[in-house]
Amino acid sequence: MSSAEPTEAEPTEAGATEQTGPAVREPGRTPRPAAPVPSPLPGLAESARRLADATTTSTALVADALARIEATQPTLNAFRHLRAEAALAEAAEADRRLAAGERLPLLGVPVAVKDDTDVAGLPTHFGCDGERPPAASDSEAVRRLRAAGAVVVGKTNSCELGQWPFTEGTAFGATRNPWNTAHTPGGSSGGSAAAVAAGLVPAALGSDGAGSVRIPAAWTHLVGIKPQRGRISVHPHSDSFQGLTVNGPLARTVADAALLLDAVAGAHPEDFHRPPAVRAADAARRDPGRLRIALAWRPPLTLTGAGPDPEVRRAVTALADTLARLGHHVEEARPRYGLIGLAFVPRATVGIAEFAARHPEPALLDPRTRSALRTGTRLGGRVVRAARAREVRQHRRIGALFDTSGFDVLLTPTTAAPPPRIGRFDDLSAWRTDVAMAAACPYAWPWNVLGWPGVNVPAGFTRSGLPVGAQLLGPSRSEERLIALAAQLEDDLRWFEHRPPV
Repeated sequence: MSSAEPTEAEPTEAGATEQTGPAVREPGRTPRPAAPVPSPLPGLAESARRLADATTTSTALVADALARIEATQPTLNAFRHLRAEAALAEAAEADRRLAAGERLPLLGVPVAVKDDTDVAGLPTHFGCDGERPPAASDSEAVRRLRAAGAVVVGKTNSCELGQWPFTEGTAFGATRNPWNTAHTPGGSSGGSAAAVAAGLVPAALGSDGAGSVRIPAAWTHLVGIKPQRGRISVHPHSDSFQGLTVNGPLARTVADAALLLDAVAGAHPEDFHRPPAVRAADAARRDPGRLRIALAWRPPLTLTGAGPDPEVRRAVTALADTLARLGHHVEEARPRYGLIGLAFVPRATVGIAEFAARHPEPALLDPRTRSALRTGTRLGGRVVRAARAREVRQHRRIGALFDTSGFDVLLTPTTAAPPPRIGRFDDLSAWRTDVAMAAACPYAWPWNVLGWPGVNVPAGFTRSGLPVGAQLLGPSRSEERLIALAAQLEDDLRWFEHRPPV
């Protein structure tokens, strides 16, 4: 059901009450008296354990998630659509299956997915204004979530067509950062990140076409995994955003992110990319061994002169020192990015143009989207094919860091800046928005061009309490090594002990 439809109040086993009324408060609506708000939900693995041990029920967890979503919607605005009635019915069915002795990795656990992902019965707005028909069927990733037993409670906000590292738009307003609601949680998976950071759901799916999982993970103190291209199906799209975009998990711990990755990984029969399977959850319990880690401060050429903010540099330096203390060899290095941006821009803008062309009311699109549509139309055909053909050479040139120089992992800041304030990008032209984005987020997107995996890990906080992150990047199909290293860092730094003040 959509977020504009009311739901009936039901008591939960945790003693809280789901508030009645819409999940998204309508402008001018008289607020109801506040109902008790449940505590933040436990993590994914812990929720699954409690359900298997019968110390809670799926109905209780789902009802608590719905109540917490509604209570925070006026401030965080993390969700575009809720499935309140359907999710509660699915939770009751999960409880029956659990009582009968059935066990699945996520049976009865509430999760959320980004609103670029088809969920049967809900429209896929992908951050856009206007009306869309409900999806006739689940995407492959959602089908796999359901097969693992998860209960999808709703769809989280994304900026328009996933273009920007902020989650704001005329269609839904601004999604805000649980650590400081004057700031963005990042984008384009900002709704998923805000929902997980605030404990509205144990974990959520996002998508990453230029850092859109890793950037909001960095700015909300989460683990975010951008897997190898093809690891998680993007079907019904066969090659989303010209191969740049992949789906990936956001969670508070490495184990939770790995569990979600295992649950949704796998190809649809029509998918182009089919990497061999990994066992992410096993990797999260494995010692990574002693690794050679390259620390890179210089981002690829963006013509902005961007470098890391001093507070970002301080946090990532401290993380590098931790890696050295844990026994790894950490050395500054410079990946040979070359002019990789010349391959990224055609692929990104053609991808935007392909999605924008499907919009039934193009006049409702942001002027910056329409500008990208025009650029993408010009760069289609021969230009984008040439950009994609360069990928093999880019693999060799940048891959020399691993193959020739002998490094196992590349460590960089995830972003050059802490999370910007809400409205920072308002009223900017398309060009000025692109320049501001490139200056704030110059590090993540090359790995989308390459199709290789990366993991954001929390790197700490600025002096004003804003989260920042670092990314562990690897060569092709290296998720297990990155996950094992991230888990070792987590064991030492215990970042999951810190929660936002929402």
